[in-house]
Amino acid sequence: YADICIKVLAMRTTLDIDDALLKRAKRRAAQENTTLTALIEESLAAHLRAADTARTPARAVRLPVFPGRGGLRPGISDPKSHQALLDAIDGTDPCR
Repeated sequence: YADICIKVLAMRTTLDIDDALLKRAKRRAAQENTTLTALIEESLAAHLRAADTARTPARAVRLPVFPGRGGLRPGISDPKSHQALLDAIDGTDPCR
């Protein structure tokens, strides 16, 4: 007889789950053609990923800055008006 070393890849755990929730989970697992264990593992992993993402602070994004010269394009009657800006881009500005 040889000595055999077995590495345990999963741990058995007992959980107390609400009966109605367990029924829903079993039904969903059957609909998705998967096991209850796989459904619970996938759900727990997704929850933990979302929690980790929520705690990760957003990195500041450096935006390029271009030195401008001359201000607005001539002929823009109202720089706060989308239509005036679009007309200036089209070349259909009625003030020209």
